[in-house]
Formats: sequence, structure tokens, C-alpha cells
Amino acid sequence: MTSAHDVVVIGGGWAGLSAGVALAEHGFQVALLERKPALGGRAYSFPDPDTGDFIDNGQHVLMGCYAETLKFLGRIGSRDKLFFHRNLEIEMIDRGGRHGRLRTAPVPGPFHMSTALLRYGLLSPRERLRLMTGGMRMLAMRRRDPAALEKMTVAGLMDVLGQGQRARETFWYPLSIATLNDSPEVSSSALLAEVLKRAFFSRRGDSAFVYSRVGLSDLYCAAAADFIENRGGVIARHTAAERLELDAQGHIARVRLRDGQSLQASNYIVAVPPPQLLRLLPDVVAADNFFSRFEGLGVSPIICAHVWLDREVTASPFVGFIGTPTQWMFNKRKIFAQHGARHAGYLSFVISGARDLIDRSNDDLLEMILADLRTMIPAAADAHVVKALVIKEKQATMAPNLDSHHLRPPPATPVANLFLAGDWVQSELPATIESAVASGTKAAARLMERAGLPAAA
Repeated sequence: MTSAHDVVVIGGGWAGLSAGVALAEHGFQVALLERKPALGGRAYSFPDPDTGDFIDNGQHVLMGCYAETLKFLGRIGSRDKLFFHRNLEIEMIDRGGRHGRLRTAPVPGPFHMSTALLRYGLLSPRERLRLMTGGMRMLAMRRRDPAALEKMTVAGLMDVLGQGQRARETFWYPLSIATLNDSPEVSSSALLAEVLKRAFFSRRGDSAFVYSRVGLSDLYCAAAADFIENRGGVIARHTAAERLELDAQGHIARVRLRDGQSLQASNYIVAVPPPQLLRLLPDVVAADNFFSRFEGLGVSPIICAHVWLDREVTASPFVGFIGTPTQWMFNKRKIFAQHGARHAGYLSFVISGARDLIDRSNDDLLEMILADLRTMIPAAADAHVVKALVIKEKQATMAPNLDSHHLRPPPATPVANLFLAGDWVQSELPATIESAVASGTKAAARLMERAGLPAAA
């Protein structure tokens, strides 16, 4: 690889693959390196031979507002593998057995969400009105004084907006923990405001939940790899980058691989989490404040449990639990048209921001999750567990604390031919799939500008 349009991409998750695809589409010769045997990074799936179902390492839900992700999937020919739930409908259950639904109305946005809030049965009419007023005030703050939100936690914002405990417990905090993956006491209110604006208070279609009809890896990994390879690129799995090396001008000259070989290119995109990036950098580069500040970015864990039952216990596709450690339940048999169906009931459960639980044993976690299920859905009391699997992602996402806004970098770096991508790179969003894909396309655009070409659309 010696031409001006050569590029090495390190990392084969959403960010690295979206960057590689954007560049390959514009004539760049891409070599993508992934240290694991399979592509997918921290968002992958695998088949379960016992049940015939595909299992995602976590319940990754897309939304209609994921513009960059949907564009990327369209580019690689995978958009037809998605299923769109056009009308948002979330059932919420509290420990007292009360049910409420957030159901959007068939009216233009953002009024579709306003009607959902005004009909939310877990709050009194007065609480709903205060919730609506608080939401409008938050959006006004986002527009007029975003710096104030950057200095305020979600819990602090609730105080400013005058939101009561019931509204916090049944709406604000479940939404915040699910989207930001951390406690409201430490999470940035600026990130929550951005999520709410894009996903719930814009166009009606933006609030749609979007699920993959296939395993997450099958949705994008093979198609993106084929796209790159069909345009002359190379996908090197099980290939670990060991070190980036500088030339006399302070540019990246080559990447040394763990097997002792090296690869040269004109430009490099590193799409891995900060600790891996810092290990790759030459010491003199890693010491620069632009890079050394990444050590301040924390991580937040997620626990996902997959449970197969001998019967279906609910007709609801998606349920939020209020007042239990387990936060969300996804009914896979209702969500997906295609499934293994060897067992009638297949549920997945999510606990975001699981700092206090991540070190507990899988058996303890499963016992806790099943107890929560039986408390919230009494029909599950007599159901027999056929199989269960607990998956922990200790470093699932970047911690969305107040420091993160200033610690997250842009895609371009002080090293002229080195660019960054990943869900932790600055996107104004929390660490989501959309943030990862957006970072990949932005890194590709900055690289193209350096090469003197129009940025990718």
C-alpha cells in the first residue's frame, strides 16, 4: 500500500466498518485490521445451537432517528433486514402492579410524543402536565444555554425542572439510564437532552424502535466486509495491531503487527476504545494532552440475560420494570417474525449502568432477574426455565459523566494522518451505535479532506 489513497483502519466494529465503507465507496484502498476472529467489536451476535435463536451480546435497539446508521446499512444493502415499529409503544410496570403505556398518536411530530405523555397512566394529570412543562423547558435550555446543561447532571436537571419523585421514577430516570447507561446522579443532562430532542421530540418516524430481523453480526459485519473487499480492500481478522510508529516528520509511518510484520499507508483511522488506542500510540504522541486526557474517560457496564421458558408469559413486546434492579424486558417471540421457536418463550433482560451488580455471579444475577420477572409479571410464576444465559459487558460504553463532554476528542488529531473513530469520539450523543457510525463517517470525511477530495456525503 503506497498510494495517497491508502488507509489502514484499526478496529472492526460499527465505527471502523462505517469508516472503511465510506472510504472504499470513494476509491480508497482500505486495509481493516481486527484483532478478534470475528468482526463486530462490542456489538455482536452468535447463534445458539440449542434453541435455534440468534443471541445478541446485549439488546441493541436502533431508532428511526439513527440517520447515519440507517444510511450506512442502506449503503451496504442491509436495510431490508430491519423491522420498524412505527408507533412507539412502551409498557411500564411498577412493583405495585400498576401498568402504564407510553404510546404515540398517529399525528405529526413532535405532537405525537406530547399526546403519549399526556395519556401516561402511571402519573396523575397534574404530574403529566408538569412532565410536559419540564420537557419543554429542557429543550429550551438545550437551544439557548447548552453550556448550562453540560455542567448539570440529570438528577440536578430534574431539580431545576421541578420534577417530582414519581415522574423521575416512572419516566425520566428509566429513559436516562437506558440511553446513557449510568446513574442519573452522575450522567450528563446535555446528553439526555440531545437524545430526547432527536428521538422523541422531532419527527414522528424518529421515535420508531427499529430491530434487526437477523443477528446483529449478520446485520452489518459480513455486508460491510464484502463492500470493502469488492472494492479492492482487505479485511484482516485475528490480526492485532501492536504499535503505531512515527516518521521524521511526526506522521504515522506504519503500524507494527503483533506477529512482527508491519503495514504502511498514507492515512490511519483508529477505531478502538481509549485504553487500546493509548497502547498503540508512540510514547511521545501519547504524552500530548490531546491524547493523554483520554485516560479520564471512564466506562459503564451492562448486564444482559437471555431466558427461555416453556411458555409465553406476556403478549407485550417490550416492558420497562420500575422499582426493580432489572430494568427492561424484551419479548423476542413478539418482536421478531423469524426465530428458532424450539421453546415458546424467549425473553431478554437488560440492566444498564450495572456498577453495583457487575461483580455478582451469573447464578445470583439470574436468580435476581427471575425474581423480578415473577414479581412484575405474575403469569411467569409457574413457567419453567428451559435455558438461561447471562452476558456481562464490563466496559460496555463510555461513562456519560460531566467530564466526558470535554474529554471526548474530534475525529482529527494533532498527528496529520491519524484519525479517530468510536462511540466515545465527540458526537454530542451518548455512546450508542449511532454515535459509533457517525464517528466513522466523520473520520472518513476528515481524511478525505486531507487528501484533497470532497467529503463523503
